[in-house]
Amino acid sequence: MLLSSRKPRTAALVTAGVCVALLAASAPQAATPLGLGDRLFPHLGNPGYDVESYDIAFTYGGDNSKPLSAVTRITARATAPLDRINLDFSHGTVRSVEVNGAAARFATSDEDLIVTPGLPVAQGQPLRITVRHTSDPRPAAKTDVGWIRTKDGLAMANQADAAHRVFPSNDHPSDKAYFTFRVTAPKALQAVANGRLLEKKQRAEAATSWVYRTAHPMATELAQVSIGRSAVLHGKGPHGLPMRDVVPAKDVKALRPWLARTPDQIAWMEGKVGRYPFENYGLLIAEANTGFELETQTLSLFERDVFVRPEYPKWYVESIMVHELAHQWFGDSVSPRTWSDLWLNEGHATWYEALHTEEKFHYALDKRMLNAYKSSDGWRAGGGPPAAPKGPKHGEKISIFRPVVYDGSALVLYALRQEIGKESFERLERAWVTTHVDQSATTTDFVALASRVAGRDLTGFFRSWLYAKKTPPMPGHPDWKSDPVGKAAKK
Repeated sequence: MLLSSRKPRTAALVTAGVCVALLAASAPQAATPLGLGDRLFPHLGNPGYDVESYDIAFTYGGDNSKPLSAVTRITARATAPLDRINLDFSHGTVRSVEVNGAAARFATSDEDLIVTPGLPVAQGQPLRITVRHTSDPRPAAKTDVGWIRTKDGLAMANQADAAHRVFPSNDHPSDKAYFTFRVTAPKALQAVANGRLLEKKQRAEAATSWVYRTAHPMATELAQVSIGRSAVLHGKGPHGLPMRDVVPAKDVKALRPWLARTPDQIAWMEGKVGRYPFENYGLLIAEANTGFELETQTLSLFERDVFVRPEYPKWYVESIMVHELAHQWFGDSVSPRTWSDLWLNEGHATWYEALHTEEKFHYALDKRMLNAYKSSDGWRAGGGPPAAPKGPKHGEKISIFRPVVYDGSALVLYALRQEIGKESFERLERAWVTTHVDQSATTTDFVALASRVAGRDLTGFFRSWLYAKKTPPMPGHPDWKSDPVGKAAKK
């Protein structure tokens, strides 16, 4: 995610209760929400099972102020004995639930849907859950995310913990899974989702159905479904990589020059860290004012204004494009195990954004890092150190996306390159995305790999740079000074 610097932004994710139609006289008593104990979002995710795949069907009637009819099918495996199964879900009406083909009781508590199967599920047993529900695109509060209502339809923005506002799930990046999306919409509209198009059918009732499936596992926060009056443009990237861009149909001519930049950006990133990790890539350009851009897997979400407002210089627009592209490696293919590992996503995306701007547009990386160093103590005071960030503000869950996880974390990577040398740093970056491809990984994993690549223990270096309240001295730049906290915190 890249928060916009073009206008002020605040966000409040106000929980909306799930309206449930309980099976008559069958709701379990004292339903209790659970969680994985994530340091920043302790109630997010659920223990006791590992999701293998989601199969989600949405039926959209053409009015983005009305709930969609939906069916979510989850294939999982129990990792512990389960007499109840908790799912994350908080903004729709649940109509029925089945577990392994049999009707199950269900209730809700906080943001959990709690399911009681007719028979307990043994550890190691396959788990097939079917939830028939609605998915409500109307926000309970002005700045809710999950579904985004665009000028002509819908798109998704599920980061950091909003996927469960759209569909029942184990909504935590540590539990990645394969996704299939089945979307039915009026025939005048286009529906696009993560992955490859498997099927498109015209239906008699003047509607069209699409089926998309991912070729790689995906975190729930990276799911994307777009429905609208869009043009879907196809092309080829490096080594024949399928390119797919989704743009407002009326803006195709104006946007093509920007879309044509993506293959060169992919080639540049591949030169830095290796082959693009997914089955296709493209931009989803939506007519919506979100205040951010988002790295949804294979199909990055952008506001239309980024590309059509004349005051934005080319280097600035390309930097945003490269930032979200870099996330396909750092954050999407290699996902954070916990939300405290967010610096690995945003620090790397900011690093490659800055490096591309230096190499292609001659904006010096050293100067940007010096400016970040000056502000770093203030950022740490305001948001915590990079790998131990402060929790979100009450009701503002995306407030974890603070400067310390962007330039403040790119600064850590700059210091690391200064410490171990450019050659070792570049080997580390390639090793990171190949060692943990399609997985979730931790800060501890990164520190261990960096130590192996460098041939020496870097634990002390990272302890200071990732967890200290004050920014350590910059290797190679003993003259760099951080501004006083009060001054820097105002920036």
